[in-house]
Order: sequence, then structure tokens, then C-alpha cells
Amino acid sequence: MGLPVDTIIRGDCLEELKKLPDRSVDLVFADPPYNLQLGGELLRPDNSKVDAVDDDWDRFDSFETYDVFTKAWLTECRRVLKDDGALWVIGSYHNIFRVGATLQDLGFWILNDIVWRKSNPMPNFKGTRFTNAHETLIWATKSRGGRRYTFNYDAMKMANDELQMRSDWTLPLCTGEERLKDEAGVKAHPTQKPEALLHRVIMASTRPGDIILDPFFGTGTTGAVARRLGRKFIGIEREEAYAQLAEQRIARVLPATAADIAVTGSKKSEPRIPFGQIVEAGLLRAGDELYCSQGRHAARVRPDGSLVAGELSGSIHKVGAMVQSAPACNGWTYWHFKTDKGLAPIDVLRAKVRAQMPH
Repeated sequence: MGLPVDTIIRGDCLEELKKLPDRSVDLVFADPPYNLQLGGELLRPDNSKVDAVDDDWDRFDSFETYDVFTKAWLTECRRVLKDDGALWVIGSYHNIFRVGATLQDLGFWILNDIVWRKSNPMPNFKGTRFTNAHETLIWATKSRGGRRYTFNYDAMKMANDELQMRSDWTLPLCTGEERLKDEAGVKAHPTQKPEALLHRVIMASTRPGDIILDPFFGTGTTGAVARRLGRKFIGIEREEAYAQLAEQRIARVLPATAADIAVTGSKKSEPRIPFGQIVEAGLLRAGDELYCSQGRHAARVRPDGSLVAGELSGSIHKVGAMVQSAPACNGWTYWHFKTDKGLAPIDVLRAKVRAQMPH
């Protein structure tokens, strides 16, 4: 029996997780019950009722019962994750610390805790606490020191105007047309997550074609975003009403083409090109001069791919550092060669060599 990809499995998450094969999914995104421990109705100042989470699936008899449940589903998720896979779990102050402790107890290795800062949070109507304006996501690998997990660092940097993306994300709650409603116009699910949040998670930690498991599928945000981004999903949902809404929602999504979902690649994953190979290819020759972008420093190319600047000699990185009296230097971006249009970084030549290599 093949893996049920792009499918919503109806049933209890623990029972259905046990049916999935070992090491079969690339990523788990989990939005488990928060165990909110609500005591009575929550009213606005005008005495209207706040539509809070009071469903049976969020009720547990005790912290101990919740902990047993958490350990059980996390154990199964760790089993079905590939060795280079990773897990994301989201929660609030009610549950995320207990979930985090269980993750560590089971051998997961936490990479980041992400603060999702809600730009439009619900106020604290009683005025007895600070407005609860964020939720926390934990990103963890299957084990410490295991196989390399996926992190599209350069794509996340590009999405953030070429600045390294931080662990605090400001995104709005799910509202407007994105919020699913029933026939009476009431929101269909109390904790529907915004697609923007899942877009960032999936873009950061998967590749096109990867399989994403969501054991608490709800109305299918994970599946909708996965389909749009060219990933595959497996959803588990015990509430038939939610599963039906998710199916209808995902069916409306138009997946992007393979070319459209390509993300900015990391130079670390590209084949290594030594500077000597640039000289061997004849793109630079022995005796050619290289310059820093301001023209203050110059060096000459030698046939073995080293540089010489006065009495200094060595690699493009070593000589670049020495002429600046700096501890280190990226010679590919520091040194430039002359073109008809002015100076260009030697990294342009490295890209030309890479483009000629078989893929």
C-alpha cells in the first residue's frame, strides 16, 4: 500500500499515525489542541459573548492527561519522519512549554522557537492581563547531530528584502475572505491559521515535492498552501465537518508550475569552484590585475590561482584579508576585474563556470 499523499485521512490522529510507514514524511506541521482550560463564558464589555475555543477536542481532564496525549502523538511523528526531516508545532502559553519539554524528552533537537506576533490580536476584555498578542512555534529536527535538515536560508533572506530573517514574525490573524465560515456566517473553525504563516514555514523548511504531514488538519491550511507551493500533504482530521471544508478548499487551489515554485538557492549547496579553475578556463590569465571595488588595492593573478600583492601572496581570500588588515575576506566578492563597463566581481566568472557544468 502506497503512502496516502494529497489525502485527508478521517480518524483519530493516534490511530491513523500508527498506520503510516517509518521514515516516510519530510516535514510535520502540528497545530494540536491547546488545552486552554477555559473557565466559564468570556464576555466583551458590552456583555456580548466572545467566540472562544470551547470545543470538546480541546478539553483534557488534567495536565497529566494532556502530557500523555502529547507524548503519544509526538512519538509517532518522530517515527514517521525521515532522518533528515523536521517538525514544527505551534501553541500558546497554555501548552507550548509542556510540548517543548516532551519534544526534548523524546530526543528531538530544537532549532528555533519562533514568535508569531499577531498584528491584530484579540484584546483582553477583562483587563486582568496583558493582551495575548503572540503564539509560539517550535522548529525541531528528529535528533541532534542527525542528517542535515532542509533550511532555505537564502530564500528566507530574499523574502525579507535580503536581510537575514529573524525569529519574530509579525503576521495578521486569519480574517476576511480567507476565514472559512459556515452557512450561518459563523467562523467554521476557532483556530484557523493564516496561510501566510504556513507559507513561510513551508518555504523555509521544504523542497518542491516534499511530503508534509499535518496530524491535526482542521480546515486544511497546510494542505492548501502545500498544493499551491508544489508540495504533497497528508492530513489527519477526526471531525468530518472540518475535513469536508478542507477538501473543498484545497480543490479550489491552483498549483503553481515547477518553474514558478523554484526558490533562491544557497551557494553552499552549489558545486565548489576553486579560483584556480577560473584561470584554467582562461577567463583570467597569469599577470591579469584584480582590484577592490574602490580601487585602493590591487593584486596580480598567478598561474596556480594564487594572488600576489607586493610582498603578500596567497589565495584570493587570504590576500584580500591581508591587504585590508582584516581577520577574513570573501575574495569572490572583494576582488574585481576590468570589463568594458567597469569593474565586475570575480564571482561573475565563477557563475559562468558553474553554468557550464552538467546538472
